[in-house]
Amino acid sequence: MTTPATASTGSATGAGSRGSSGASSLAAVPLTPIFVRLKLSLLRNGLKGSSKRKAVYFSSLAFALVVGFFVTLGLALLHGNAHAGTVVVLLAGLLALGWAFMPLFFPTGDETLDPSRLVMLPLRPRPLVRALLVSSLVGIGPLFTLCLAVGSVLAVARGAVGAVAAVVAAPLLVLGCVTLARAVATANVRLLSSRKGRDLAILSGLLIAVGGQVVNFGSQRLFQAGGLTTLEPVEAVVRWLPPATAVGMVDSASEGAYGVAAAQLALTVAAVAALLWFWERSLTRLMVTPDSSTIAAARPTKDRGAGGVWSLLPAGRTGAAVQRTLRYAVRDPKTKAAWVTALAIGMIIPVFNALQGTGSVYLACFGASMLGMQMYNQFGQDTSAFWMVAQTISNTRDAYVELRARAFALALVTVPFTVLVTVVTAAVIGDWSSFPAATGLSLALLGSMLCTGALASARFPYSIPSDGAFKNVVPGQAGLAWAGILGGLLVSAVISAPVIVLTIWLNAADHHGISWIVLPVGVAWGALVAWAGLRLSAPTVARKLPEILSAVSKG
Repeated sequence: MTTPATASTGSATGAGSRGSSGASSLAAVPLTPIFVRLKLSLLRNGLKGSSKRKAVYFSSLAFALVVGFFVTLGLALLHGNAHAGTVVVLLAGLLALGWAFMPLFFPTGDETLDPSRLVMLPLRPRPLVRALLVSSLVGIGPLFTLCLAVGSVLAVARGAVGAVAAVVAAPLLVLGCVTLARAVATANVRLLSSRKGRDLAILSGLLIAVGGQVVNFGSQRLFQAGGLTTLEPVEAVVRWLPPATAVGMVDSASEGAYGVAAAQLALTVAAVAALLWFWERSLTRLMVTPDSSTIAAARPTKDRGAGGVWSLLPAGRTGAAVQRTLRYAVRDPKTKAAWVTALAIGMIIPVFNALQGTGSVYLACFGASMLGMQMYNQFGQDTSAFWMVAQTISNTRDAYVELRARAFALALVTVPFTVLVTVVTAAVIGDWSSFPAATGLSLALLGSMLCTGALASARFPYSIPSDGAFKNVVPGQAGLAWAGILGGLLVSAVISAPVIVLTIWLNAADHHGISWIVLPVGVAWGALVAWAGLRLSAPTVARKLPEILSAVSKG
């Protein structure tokens, strides 16, 4: 006779057996073809219903194929050149570097980079690694990498042994690059899905811009110093760094250094195996370790807003507004990107031109103008949170104090930085006699941009969308943005004209001994016009507050 308890136990046991059987059968299914079909389905479904996406994808594919063909052809034509090994080994190193860091900058480019979506499935790490690795070879990036790998080995392969080594090296290079990208992405998947990961995506444009300046400077120095011969010491190191060792192995085998080639091949295989092991461990840890969103935050938090450096700020609305503005610059991704970009480019342009021998101390004004642009659209930078600030503005005095505090927060960073850029530029060029005039002119320009930035914020506010790393204006408000920025730059140049004219006259008349007078004049003029701009903007802000609130809240 079966009791209810026995029946219940039997049902549970049966269900558990069926669940275990289902999990075992699922685990026994070959994962690799499933994941390849899944990758192809993601690509196909992502193109459905959008002609724009189809056009972008197929044009990108065509561009990659055309560029890949010509790059492969160009590398193959290097065959027999004395510097062919240097070029292709360094190219392999740059290729691996790009594969390692691009997933961190563009985490949303491939949805399969996030294995945390598979945590609820009964999948073992090792078969999952194989499946993800094979599916990762499907796409435009691996295809372009294969073209570069084939061209690289063709450039250095000579003789029968070199040809055999080339056949092994090309897939090893692609496999090493893809495995490196997957291992790095899996180890940082929690970062990629967090706010800091979105910060990396936004700051990627800055890093590319900085990298472009570095490459430009390096290429000029390279050709001035005697060409590719100067890179041979670097290449001698890179050829022992996997996966560039795969290309180095082909070059060594072609030259008859079979022992060196064998060592480089062993190092390449060992590096790929180590990356696969690290990837599997990271994947296992990711699958079994809960993230912070599933753990109760029981630790008490303490208020850090009242102490430290914040205690040095003035009390009342001014100190609160300064602290809020600086915290936005540190915590808000788009505000942080704008600040870091302005600081980096403002330093790079004057200093790099000085290093190239084509710069001037007065080019430090470029850094001041980059930083002064952060004053534009002050209320739009708050996005929809501006309504909380708007509740505290009831008259012209409140508007003036708010604008003054924001300008003061900007000046706390921009004034020391402007002086620093001028000091570094003058030190590199060795023209300390122009340092006072350049500093005074830069600070006068900065004060003028604080003036016009306050006016533009009051008269031409626009909304900054919260979505999209590179979207800075919502549709329909681009005219407002351009009117405020371009108009402000032109007016700033006009406002700074007295100091500019004074500087030009002192230099043209050879009055270099008294050019220091531009420094106090520039500081006084900048402070005066900044104060005037804040005073003129405050009534407009108080009067048009509902319109400003409506304009900045559209995103």
